[in-house]
Amino acid sequence: MAAPGTQSLTVLVVGSGGREHALALAISKDPAVGSVHVAPGNPGTARIAANHPLDIMDGDAVAALAIALHADLVVIGPEAPLVAGIADSVRAAGIACFGPSQAAAQLEGRKAFAKAVMADAGVPTARARVCTDAAAASAALDEFGAPYVVKADGLAAGKGVVVTANREAALDHARECEQVVIEEYLDGPELSLFVITDGESAVPLPAAQDFKRVGENDEGPNTGGMGSYAPLPWLPAGTVETVMAQVVRPTLARMRELGTPFAGLLYVGLSLTGVGPRVVEFNARFGDPETEVVLPLLDGPFAQVLLAAAIGQLAQAPRLALRPGACVGVVLASQGYPAAPHPGGTIMLAPEPAQVHVVHAGTALDAHGQLVSAGGRVLCVVAHGDDLEQARERAYAHIDEIDFATGFCRRDIAAPARLAAIAARLG
Repeated sequence: MAAPGTQSLTVLVVGSGGREHALALAISKDPAVGSVHVAPGNPGTARIAANHPLDIMDGDAVAALAIALHADLVVIGPEAPLVAGIADSVRAAGIACFGPSQAAAQLEGRKAFAKAVMADAGVPTARARVCTDAAAASAALDEFGAPYVVKADGLAAGKGVVVTANREAALDHARECEQVVIEEYLDGPELSLFVITDGESAVPLPAAQDFKRVGENDEGPNTGGMGSYAPLPWLPAGTVETVMAQVVRPTLARMRELGTPFAGLLYVGLSLTGVGPRVVEFNARFGDPETEVVLPLLDGPFAQVLLAAAIGQLAQAPRLALRPGACVGVVLASQGYPAAPHPGGTIMLAPEPAQVHVVHAGTALDAHGQLVSAGGRVLCVVAHGDDLEQARERAYAHIDEIDFATGFCRRDIAAPARLAAIAARLG
């Protein structure tokens, strides 16, 4: 097994979306990396790595591909294969894998499990009830009141959460799910914090904020995310340190106590309430679209740090420094998303200027080699700037150069008025 500092590392990234494109891009910039492979990948990853067909839910197939490629490190992007235990299959084949075990991935795969871990660890979070029938759900809704927060107790591709003032809509969502977690509403700006960990040591990355609602001014249904930005100019000093002390380290300690140490990427979704940060959710992998704006801000041997975490040597890993400036990412989605996206729309990309790049999230090539949409969220245009305003201007200027007639985007990602409102609210 290779160790951090090894030259000519071979890295396999598992997945096919925007997160995996962003991961492959960041990994490829590590001077210790000799080759990057993505499976199954997409037309965007094909520009920087070798794509391979793969059923990412088949652990034996993932391990076999890693062996055939002589991979030193496998990075599993999506949540579904992690919850299915694919990381365990890779490790059983003797290959380092960045991603939690099936048992540890329950932090994302089972909301009720995550709530129990937080309760045992004393982690600040919303009060909640686990409900398995309509009567229990109705009682929980009345207990916490509006706005109602109802979460499916399982994976739902970022669309299993309903936040609404309509009690009947909340109850309908609960009825549609076998088991739900109903929580009190946390009133405060939300943020995402990524933490690289080997189960003992933990390294936080820059905090980001994403935009879940499909429409501007946060209207419409929840999506997997319509855009994001980092860093957060309104984040109170010391917030990350507080979250590491009150949330991350106690959670990691509790997972070790349970015999299911969490090693990989711990995604902490937070709400900054009037009484401090409160956990909204845990994820077991890099979040999308926050990954697209966080990784370009890192300066250092990213792949070597992931490898160190995968083999339990994060404390000895090289440091990740931060680039100055800010990043804004704006998602272009297919018309009809999220309810019924219409794939197949043709896309004509424009030359990418300095400080701007396009991440492929849901694209394909048709029979004529034309780039087309192949999903709900299709592209993410990412721009770096000296500050958020410059990054935002660059992102939207490039979006206007892309010919995607059946696509749409929100026009208020990282809008100055929104940032100012958050800052004013936090005092």
